[in-house]
Amino acid sequence: MRYRLFGRTGLRVSELFLGAMTLSDAAETRRIVAAYAEAGGNVLDTASAYGDSERLLGEALAGRGRFPSTERDRFVLASKYTLSRDQQDPNAAGNHRKNLIGSLEQSLRRLRTDYLDVLWVHTWDRHTPIEETLRALDDLVRAGKIRYIGVSDTPAWVISRADLLAEWRGWTAFAGIQVPYSLVNRDIERDIVPLAEHLGLSIAAWGVLDHGGLTGSSRVAEPTERQRRVVAALREVAGELGASPGQVAIAWTMARSAVVHPIVGFRHADRVPDSLAAVELRLPAETVITLEAAAPFEPGPYADFLTESAASPFVFGNSTILGR
Repeated sequence: MRYRLFGRTGLRVSELFLGAMTLSDAAETRRIVAAYAEAGGNVLDTASAYGDSERLLGEALAGRGRFPSTERDRFVLASKYTLSRDQQDPNAAGNHRKNLIGSLEQSLRRLRTDYLDVLWVHTWDRHTPIEETLRALDDLVRAGKIRYIGVSDTPAWVISRADLLAEWRGWTAFAGIQVPYSLVNRDIERDIVPLAEHLGLSIAAWGVLDHGGLTGSSRVAEPTERQRRVVAALREVAGELGASPGQVAIAWTMARSAVVHPIVGFRHADRVPDSLAAVELRLPAETVITLEAAAPFEPGPYADFLTESAASPFVFGNSTILGR
């Protein structure tokens, strides 16, 4: 397992993050965390809305006598807040200060820790000013409750504005963005990926296997035609490379951009080695062409317009600009 810096920070994070949304059994959670840690993984990603996930992770990390590799401080422990914890309480949801503090305190208790390495804003709350969210997060960083912050499932223009506000006001800035990304769903290539690369933010990609759809899982009752084409291409490439379709799908997301960290989740520990082996898989150019031909992606007419404008002598004249 190799490591990269988390956004514009000095925090080292493994290439693959362990997603904890599907954890449901205490003993299996301990085995999953131990297998991930022993392979060099160090990021555990959960959320206040993931059922018993935080509690199970907290118990696994507290039970380090049996699994010496699962020391809490060696992990980058990440959770999220925003989503409703009480359907009858209007303030038990959203990105405002009250919900942030209440949700964080509950997460810390469930995780049996006194700080989080990363707290993600789980999704965009259009009712709460981004200034309130950023200032409240910065207060918690300064108080030592959290170390770094990230944002999930939020429009690119909101993230861009938040980054500028943090710089202007000396607040802690978002270091990462968490969004869905896979061969089937490439929408973030329109704006989120360019934004992250330009601002130096990490992308934590969830749904890289399309919730099992890209492995041909029987849990997907009625796969779409696009899913069928992608699964067929994945199997073809996997056969050529001596890999599994899941490994190829994960490796593709990593090959698209150096800022992308796939989130991998497991129900059973015996599945961990297969997914983690994806970090060693290198996709030849011709296999990438095969995969992307099965899932064509159109960036849209505006992207075409910008590309044409960049090459137009009407805009920039006939000079050749070499750049820096």
